Amino acid sequence: MSAIITERIKKLMIQNLYDDITDSANNYYIAIGRSQDWDSADDAPTPIPTDREIRNFRLSAQSAKQVTDYSFVIPRFNWSTGTTYYGYDDNTTGHPLNTYYVITDDQSVYICLRQAKNTAGASVPSTVKPTGILTTPFITADGYVWKFLYTVGTTYANKFLAANYMPVRLQTLTDSNSLAVEIEQQTIQNAAVAGQIVDIQLITGGSGFTSAPTVTIVGDGTLARANATVSGGSVTKITLAESNGTIVTGSGYSFAQATLTGGGGTGVTSRVVLGPKNGLGADPRDDLRATAIMFNTKPDGTEGGTFVVNNDFRQLALVKNPELSDSAALFTAAAGNMLRRLKFATISTVFSADHTLLGVTSGAKGYVNKFDSDEVWYHQTEDTGFIQFSEGEVVNETDGAGTGTLLSVGADSDTRAFIAPDIDPLSGEILYIENRSAVQRTVGQVEDIKIIVQL
Repeated sequence: MSAIITERIKKLMIQNLYDDITDSANNYYIAIGRSQDWDSADDAPTPIPTDREIRNFRLSAQSAKQVTDYSFVIPRFNWSTGTTYYGYDDNTTGHPLNTYYVITDDQSVYICLRQAKNTAGASVPSTVKPTGILTTPFITADGYVWKFLYTVGTTYANKFLAANYMPVRLQTLTDSNSLAVEIEQQTIQNAAVAGQIVDIQLITGGSGFTSAPTVTIVGDGTLARANATVSGGSVTKITLAESNGTIVTGSGYSFAQATLTGGGGTGVTSRVVLGPKNGLGADPRDDLRATAIMFNTKPDGTEGGTFVVNNDFRQLALVKNPELSDSAALFTAAAGNMLRRLKFATISTVFSADHTLLGVTSGAKGYVNKFDSDEVWYHQTEDTGFIQFSEGEVVNETDGAGTGTLLSVGADSDTRAFIAPDIDPLSGEILYIENRSAVQRTVGQVEDIKIIVQL
């Protein structure tokens, strides 16, 4: 038995995730972690979707910053002259390499409804950049048919326009405070026509034609018209009729067929391409088949002392609803650290990042993430084991010169040798893990971290 998951269920699932992020009861964070090399070559492996993989991320997590910016995104395709683009097709899935939409250098997004063809029916490249914000499909001088959808505004571009992805969204109601690009998109959405025919694909051209046959479109809609072109006795293309520079797409169609009569020939077969149910531009997420969300956050230096600097990280994770370290309450601050800290009474020789700690009395081991005055931020993994350090013991580096003595018993109100982090790394739901090459962090550095969840 064979089966499929439709694009509709993908959209439903990704929309549910989007709505969950939007819910004020939830807090989403992007966390960074893993300061140790992956291997001798430090090549990032492909993460495995297992509980152990999630656990290992938690054990080496360093810090997290709240996600405040997120958007539906799609693969980015820049318009360039000399490229052959496909037309929108209701018989394809996903995003083919010869894409059917583009973003221009002025950040306007257009969907291609029909690629240009010569009289012999062969595709020709696009040479005229689509421009303008018409609410109806239009023809450029090279024969391509385009439909304007929206413009990516500066704010959205700064957050979500990346080398390989670009944002797409449904514009909510606008008012006097709305940006021009928002009002522009609202106009396009409101002008959408449900049940349009956007193209007619020729399957076989038949033979014996001495003149162009008449094309009749039969279906449950109205007003769509088309013409056929004949060359060498065969029909070489069927194109929707034009009226004052726009394409006559009709409306109200949920099914349709093109029939040809006259012209002296036979054997032509074709397929009508219907646009999205609610019309082109009604929801560009449907037009452009958006099934991905981008999450964006920008850690700036130490983020108020919560992020490690002068060290690196190799993993990212999307974390939902992490909790405070010593409470079941949700962590809600903008940023927080996820590492334990050892506080020293005396330090004879300073400790260094990525070296291994050893408690002389307890036998506990851990990796140094950061040394700061009289504190060492550290983590433990399966490699170090999970024995806890003891108050008052001497701690040395096994692979360096660092050494010192922890605060003695009774120096604070508990019996733990460590200070708990802001965020409990074992709390919250890990929804996404990404392995990367090492990213070095410095005090003056701002990372522009983008995570993309794709269905």
